Amino acid sequence: MCFRVTRPLIATLFSSAFFATASADDKILNIYSARHYQTDEQLYSAFTKSTGIRINRIEGKEEELMERVRNEGANSPADVFISVDAARLSAAHELGLFAPVQSKILESRIPAHLRAEDWFSFSTRARVIIYAKAAVKAEDVQSYADLADPKLKGKVCTRSGSHPYNLSLMAAIIAHHGEANAEAWARGVVANFARPPKGGDTDQIKAVAAGECAVAISNSYYVARLMRSDKAEDKKDIDRIGVVWPDQKTNGTHINVSGAGVLKHAPHKEAAVKFLEYLASDDAQRHFADGNNEWPAVPSAKVANPALEKLGKFKPDTLPVGSLGMYRAKAQMIFDRVGFR
Repeated sequence: MCFRVTRPLIATLFSSAFFATASADDKILNIYSARHYQTDEQLYSAFTKSTGIRINRIEGKEEELMERVRNEGANSPADVFISVDAARLSAAHELGLFAPVQSKILESRIPAHLRAEDWFSFSTRARVIIYAKAAVKAEDVQSYADLADPKLKGKVCTRSGSHPYNLSLMAAIIAHHGEANAEAWARGVVANFARPPKGGDTDQIKAVAAGECAVAISNSYYVARLMRSDKAEDKKDIDRIGVVWPDQKTNGTHINVSGAGVLKHAPHKEAAVKFLEYLASDDAQRHFADGNNEWPAVPSAKVANPALEKLGKFKPDTLPVGSLGMYRAKAQMIFDRVGFR
Protein backbone atom coordinates (compact mmCIF):
# COMPACT_ATOMS: atom_id res chain seq x y z
CA MET A 1 0.00 0.00 0.00
CA CYS A 2 1.23 3.49 -0.81
CA PHE A 3 -0.25 6.63 0.73
CA ARG A 4 0.26 9.49 -1.72
CA VAL A 5 -0.35 13.23 -1.49
CA THR A 6 0.53 15.37 -4.50
CA ARG A 7 -0.17 18.78 -2.92
CA PRO A 8 1.99 18.66 0.22
CA LEU A 9 1.38 22.16 1.51
CA ILE A 10 -2.39 21.87 1.21
CA ALA A 11 -2.44 18.43 2.79
CA THR A 12 -0.04 19.15 5.67
CA LEU A 13 -2.39 18.64 8.60
CA PHE A 14 -3.93 15.46 7.25
CA SER A 15 -0.68 13.83 6.17
CA SER A 16 1.20 14.80 9.34
CA ALA A 17 -1.51 13.19 11.43
CA PHE A 18 -1.32 10.07 9.29
CA PHE A 19 2.44 9.88 9.57
CA ALA A 20 2.32 10.47 13.32
CA THR A 21 -0.01 7.50 13.68
CA ALA A 22 2.13 5.32 11.47
CA SER A 23 5.51 6.28 12.89
CA ALA A 24 5.37 3.74 15.69
CA ASP A 25 5.22 0.96 13.11
CA ASP A 26 8.65 -0.40 12.17
CA LYS A 27 7.25 -1.55 8.83
CA ILE A 28 6.68 2.00 7.60
CA LEU A 29 8.74 4.32 5.42
CA ASN A 30 7.79 7.97 4.86
CA ILE A 31 9.10 9.52 1.65
CA TYR A 32 9.11 13.14 0.49
CA SER A 33 9.61 12.92 -3.27
CA ALA A 34 10.11 15.40 -6.10
CA ARG A 35 9.98 12.59 -8.68
CA HIS A 36 6.59 12.67 -10.39
CA TYR A 37 6.69 9.70 -12.72
CA GLN A 38 3.77 7.25 -12.74
CA THR A 39 6.17 4.48 -13.72
CA ASP A 40 7.80 4.74 -10.27
CA GLU A 41 4.74 3.13 -8.68
CA GLN A 42 6.27 -0.23 -9.57
CA LEU A 43 9.44 0.70 -7.66
CA TYR A 44 7.53 1.35 -4.47
CA SER A 45 5.26 -1.67 -4.74
CA ALA A 46 8.23 -3.97 -5.44
CA PHE A 47 10.06 -2.64 -2.37
CA THR A 48 7.02 -3.24 -0.18
CA LYS A 49 6.53 -6.72 -1.61
CA SER A 50 10.15 -7.73 -0.95
CA THR A 51 10.50 -6.17 2.53
CA GLY A 52 7.00 -5.85 3.95
CA ILE A 53 7.72 -2.15 4.58
CA ARG A 54 4.74 0.02 3.66
CA ILE A 55 5.49 3.34 1.96
CA ASN A 56 3.74 6.63 2.65
CA ARG A 57 4.66 9.24 0.06
CA ILE A 58 4.20 12.97 -0.33
CA GLU A 59 5.13 14.53 -3.66
CA GLY A 60 5.91 18.18 -4.32
CA LYS A 61 8.49 20.61 -5.62
CA GLU A 62 11.95 20.33 -4.11
CA GLU A 63 11.94 23.78 -2.52
CA GLU A 64 8.56 23.15 -0.89
CA LEU A 65 9.60 19.78 0.46
CA MET A 66 12.94 21.01 1.81
CA GLU A 67 11.23 23.94 3.51
CA ARG A 68 8.70 21.58 4.99
CA VAL A 69 11.43 19.36 6.44
CA ARG A 70 13.12 22.43 7.94
CA ASN A 71 9.87 23.64 9.50
CA GLU A 72 9.07 20.21 10.92
CA GLY A 73 12.49 19.99 12.53
CA ALA A 74 13.03 17.15 14.97
CA ASN A 75 9.32 16.27 14.70
CA SER A 76 9.50 15.55 10.98
CA PRO A 77 7.98 12.20 10.03
CA ALA A 78 9.97 12.09 6.79
CA ASP A 79 12.58 9.36 6.35
CA VAL A 80 13.84 9.92 2.79
CA PHE A 81 14.05 12.91 0.45
CA ILE A 82 14.17 12.22 -3.31
CA SER A 83 15.09 14.80 -5.95
CA VAL A 84 15.71 14.87 -9.71
CA ASP A 85 18.52 17.41 -9.59
CA ALA A 86 22.03 17.18 -8.13
CA ALA A 87 22.16 20.86 -7.18
CA ARG A 88 18.98 20.55 -5.13
CA LEU A 89 20.28 17.46 -3.37
CA SER A 90 23.41 19.46 -2.57
CA ALA A 91 21.19 22.25 -1.25
CA ALA A 92 19.49 19.78 1.09
CA HIS A 93 22.94 18.76 2.32
CA GLU A 94 23.95 22.38 2.88
CA LEU A 95 20.77 22.93 4.90
CA GLY A 96 21.79 20.04 7.15
CA LEU A 97 18.75 17.96 6.25
CA PHE A 98 20.52 14.65 5.62
CA ALA A 99 21.96 12.08 8.00
CA PRO A 100 25.22 10.27 7.20
CA VAL A 101 24.71 6.80 5.76
CA GLN A 102 27.12 3.91 6.10
CA SER A 103 26.37 1.16 3.61
CA LYS A 104 28.86 -1.15 1.94
CA ILE A 105 26.21 -1.95 -0.66
CA LEU A 106 25.81 1.68 -1.72
CA GLU A 107 29.52 2.39 -1.64
CA SER A 108 30.29 -0.64 -3.80
CA ARG A 109 27.49 -0.16 -6.34
CA ILE A 110 27.24 3.61 -6.80
CA PRO A 111 30.37 5.12 -8.43
CA ALA A 112 32.20 7.71 -6.34
CA HIS A 113 31.40 10.62 -8.70
CA LEU A 114 27.68 9.80 -8.42
CA ARG A 115 27.49 10.03 -4.66
CA ALA A 116 28.14 12.78 -2.15
CA GLU A 117 28.81 12.89 1.55
CA ASP A 118 25.27 11.99 2.54
CA TRP A 119 23.22 11.37 -0.61
CA PHE A 120 23.38 8.97 -3.55
CA SER A 121 22.45 9.04 -7.24
CA PHE A 122 20.30 6.20 -8.56
CA SER A 123 19.79 7.19 -12.19
CA THR A 124 21.30 9.60 -14.69
CA ARG A 125 20.08 11.64 -17.64
CA ALA A 126 22.29 13.41 -20.19
CA ARG A 127 21.92 17.00 -21.45
CA VAL A 128 22.08 16.47 -25.21
CA ILE A 129 22.06 18.78 -28.23
CA ILE A 130 19.10 18.45 -30.60
CA TYR A 131 19.46 19.73 -34.17
CA ALA A 132 17.27 19.94 -37.26
CA LYS A 133 18.68 17.61 -39.88
CA ALA A 134 17.47 19.90 -42.68
CA ALA A 135 19.09 23.04 -41.27
CA VAL A 136 22.25 22.14 -39.34
CA LYS A 137 25.08 19.67 -39.73
CA ALA A 138 25.93 17.44 -36.78
CA GLU A 139 29.60 18.45 -36.97
CA ASP A 140 28.59 22.08 -36.27
CA VAL A 141 27.14 21.24 -32.84
CA GLN A 142 29.61 18.84 -31.28
CA SER A 143 30.05 20.77 -28.03
CA TYR A 144 28.15 23.03 -25.66
CA ALA A 145 30.60 25.75 -26.73
CA ASP A 146 29.18 25.52 -30.26
CA LEU A 147 25.82 26.80 -28.98
CA ALA A 148 27.47 30.20 -28.51
CA ASP A 149 29.04 30.30 -31.99
CA PRO A 150 27.73 33.27 -34.06
CA LYS A 151 26.99 30.89 -36.94
CA LEU A 152 23.97 29.75 -34.92
CA LYS A 153 22.56 33.27 -34.51
CA GLY A 154 18.76 33.13 -34.40
CA LYS A 155 18.76 29.33 -34.33
CA VAL A 156 18.86 28.24 -30.66
CA CYS A 157 15.83 27.29 -28.53
CA THR A 158 15.94 26.59 -24.81
CA ARG A 159 13.82 26.48 -21.70
CA SER A 160 14.27 29.04 -18.91
CA GLY A 161 17.73 29.72 -17.55
CA SER A 162 16.28 29.48 -14.05
CA HIS A 163 15.32 25.83 -14.53
CA PRO A 164 17.49 23.37 -12.54
CA TYR A 165 18.49 21.42 -15.65
CA ASN A 166 20.08 24.49 -17.24
CA LEU A 167 21.49 25.73 -13.93
CA SER A 168 23.24 22.41 -13.34
CA LEU A 169 24.68 22.47 -16.87
CA MET A 170 25.94 26.00 -16.26
CA ALA A 171 27.38 24.93 -12.89
CA ALA A 172 29.35 22.20 -14.69
CA ILE A 173 30.64 24.70 -17.26
CA ILE A 174 31.79 27.01 -14.44
CA ALA A 175 33.50 24.09 -12.70
CA HIS A 176 35.37 23.09 -15.87
CA HIS A 177 36.13 26.46 -17.47
CA GLY A 178 35.85 29.16 -14.82
CA GLU A 179 33.32 31.91 -14.20
CA ALA A 180 34.56 34.37 -16.87
CA ASN A 181 34.52 31.80 -19.67
CA ALA A 182 31.14 30.51 -18.55
CA GLU A 183 29.67 34.03 -18.69
CA ALA A 184 31.09 34.60 -22.17
CA TRP A 185 29.47 31.33 -23.26
CA ALA A 186 26.11 32.30 -21.76
CA ARG A 187 26.20 35.69 -23.54
CA GLY A 188 26.88 33.91 -26.81
CA VAL A 189 23.98 31.52 -26.32
CA VAL A 190 21.59 34.40 -25.53
CA ALA A 191 22.76 36.21 -28.67
CA ASN A 192 21.80 33.09 -30.67
CA PHE A 193 18.26 32.72 -29.30
CA ALA A 194 15.58 32.12 -31.93
CA ARG A 195 12.97 33.25 -29.39
CA PRO A 196 12.76 33.93 -25.62
CA PRO A 197 13.17 30.81 -23.47
CA LYS A 198 9.88 29.04 -22.78
CA GLY A 199 8.35 25.61 -22.28
CA GLY A 200 9.93 22.35 -21.22
CA ASP A 201 12.46 20.09 -22.90
CA THR A 202 9.85 18.31 -25.02
CA ASP A 203 8.75 21.71 -26.32
CA GLN A 204 12.33 22.44 -27.40
CA ILE A 205 12.53 19.17 -29.33
CA LYS A 206 9.24 19.85 -31.08
CA ALA A 207 10.29 23.43 -31.85
CA VAL A 208 13.37 22.09 -33.66
CA ALA A 209 11.27 19.52 -35.53
CA ALA A 210 8.78 22.25 -36.54
CA GLY A 211 11.48 24.61 -37.81
CA GLU A 212 10.89 27.24 -35.13
CA CYS A 213 14.59 26.93 -34.37
CA ALA A 214 17.41 24.71 -35.57
CA VAL A 215 19.18 23.73 -32.34
CA ALA A 216 18.14 23.07 -28.74
CA ILE A 217 19.29 21.30 -25.59
CA SER A 218 17.24 18.66 -23.82
CA ASN A 219 17.54 15.93 -21.26
CA SER A 220 17.98 12.62 -23.00
CA TYR A 221 14.97 10.86 -21.51
CA TYR A 222 12.60 13.30 -23.24
CA VAL A 223 14.12 12.25 -26.55
CA ALA A 224 13.84 8.57 -25.64
CA ARG A 225 10.21 9.06 -24.60
CA LEU A 226 9.35 10.48 -28.03
CA MET A 227 11.31 7.67 -29.71
CA ARG A 228 9.14 5.11 -27.90
CA SER A 229 5.89 6.92 -28.64
CA ASP A 230 3.25 5.32 -30.87
CA LYS A 231 1.91 8.71 -31.99
CA ALA A 232 2.44 9.49 -35.67
CA GLU A 233 3.28 13.12 -34.87
CA ASP A 234 6.02 12.11 -32.43
CA LYS A 235 7.50 9.70 -34.96
CA LYS A 236 7.66 12.49 -37.56
CA ASP A 237 9.34 14.80 -35.07
CA ILE A 238 12.01 12.21 -34.27
CA ASP A 239 12.68 11.65 -37.98
CA ARG A 240 13.37 15.39 -38.42
CA ILE A 241 15.91 15.76 -35.64
CA GLY A 242 19.37 14.49 -34.83
CA VAL A 243 20.94 13.99 -31.41
CA VAL A 244 24.52 14.85 -30.44
CA TRP A 245 26.43 13.81 -27.34
CA PRO A 246 28.34 17.04 -26.62
CA ASP A 247 32.00 17.28 -25.64
CA GLN A 248 32.96 13.70 -26.42
CA LYS A 249 36.57 14.75 -27.11
CA THR A 250 36.91 16.72 -23.87
CA ASN A 251 35.01 16.47 -20.56
CA GLY A 252 32.13 14.35 -21.78
CA THR A 253 28.39 15.05 -21.90
CA HIS A 254 26.90 16.74 -18.85
CA ILE A 255 24.67 14.49 -16.78
CA ASN A 256 22.19 15.19 -14.04
CA VAL A 257 20.74 12.66 -11.64
CA SER A 258 17.86 11.41 -9.60
CA GLY A 259 19.05 10.78 -6.07
CA ALA A 260 18.05 10.46 -2.45
CA GLY A 261 19.27 10.72 1.10
CA VAL A 262 18.15 9.67 4.57
CA LEU A 263 16.82 12.64 6.53
CA LYS A 264 18.47 13.65 9.80
CA HIS A 265 15.40 13.14 11.99
CA ALA A 266 14.11 10.06 10.15
CA PRO A 267 12.06 7.93 12.57
CA HIS A 268 12.74 4.80 10.49
CA LYS A 269 16.43 5.07 9.60
CA GLU A 270 16.97 1.34 9.15
CA ALA A 271 14.08 1.10 6.70
CA ALA A 272 15.34 4.23 4.94
CA VAL A 273 18.79 2.72 4.35
CA LYS A 274 17.16 -0.49 3.10
CA PHE A 275 15.19 1.59 0.62
CA LEU A 276 18.31 3.34 -0.71
CA GLU A 277 20.04 -0.03 -1.03
CA TYR A 278 17.00 -1.34 -2.87
CA LEU A 279 17.22 1.57 -5.35
CA ALA A 280 20.76 0.41 -6.13
CA SER A 281 19.59 -3.17 -6.80
CA ASP A 282 19.59 -4.62 -10.30
CA ASP A 283 15.79 -4.76 -10.40
CA ALA A 284 15.34 -1.11 -9.42
CA GLN A 285 18.14 0.02 -11.74
CA ARG A 286 16.49 -1.75 -14.67
CA HIS A 287 13.25 -0.01 -13.81
CA PHE A 288 14.83 3.45 -13.97
CA ALA A 289 16.03 2.63 -17.48
CA ASP A 290 13.09 0.66 -18.85
CA GLY A 291 10.35 2.58 -17.04
CA ASN A 292 11.55 6.18 -17.39
CA ASN A 293 14.28 6.08 -20.06
CA GLU A 294 17.10 7.01 -17.66
CA TRP A 295 20.49 5.37 -17.39
CA PRO A 296 21.27 3.29 -14.30
CA ALA A 297 23.76 4.70 -11.83
CA VAL A 298 25.12 1.19 -11.25
CA PRO A 299 27.53 0.41 -14.11
CA SER A 300 26.90 -3.33 -14.07
CA ALA A 301 23.09 -3.05 -14.32
CA LYS A 302 21.67 -4.56 -17.50
CA VAL A 303 18.86 -2.75 -19.32
CA ALA A 304 16.64 -3.54 -22.30
CA ASN A 305 15.36 -0.19 -23.52
CA PRO A 306 15.25 0.03 -27.34
CA ALA A 307 15.38 3.85 -27.34
CA LEU A 308 18.47 3.97 -25.11
CA GLU A 309 20.10 1.29 -27.24
CA LYS A 310 19.39 3.30 -30.40
CA LEU A 311 20.81 6.48 -28.85
CA GLY A 312 23.99 4.49 -28.28
CA LYS A 313 26.90 4.73 -25.90
CA PHE A 314 28.55 8.00 -24.93
CA LYS A 315 31.24 9.44 -22.70
CA PRO A 316 29.60 11.08 -19.66
CA ASP A 317 31.13 13.91 -17.68
CA THR A 318 32.49 12.44 -14.44
CA LEU A 319 32.52 15.72 -12.55
CA PRO A 320 31.47 14.79 -8.97
CA VAL A 321 27.74 15.48 -8.73
CA GLY A 322 28.12 17.04 -5.30
CA SER A 323 30.14 19.87 -6.82
CA LEU A 324 27.26 21.07 -8.99
CA GLY A 325 25.60 22.63 -5.97
CA MET A 326 28.73 24.68 -5.28
CA TYR A 327 28.24 26.71 -8.45
CA ARG A 328 24.44 26.84 -8.73
CA ALA A 329 24.13 30.34 -7.22
CA LYS A 330 26.88 31.67 -9.52
CA ALA A 331 25.16 30.03 -12.47
CA GLN A 332 21.93 31.86 -11.70
CA MET A 333 23.73 35.18 -11.26
CA ILE A 334 25.46 34.81 -14.62
CA PHE A 335 22.23 33.88 -16.38
CA ASP A 336 20.54 36.91 -14.82
CA ARG A 337 23.37 39.22 -15.92
CA VAL A 338 23.29 38.06 -19.54
CA GLY A 339 19.50 37.99 -19.83
CA PHE A 340 19.09 34.21 -19.92
CA ARG A 341 15.72 34.14 -18.15
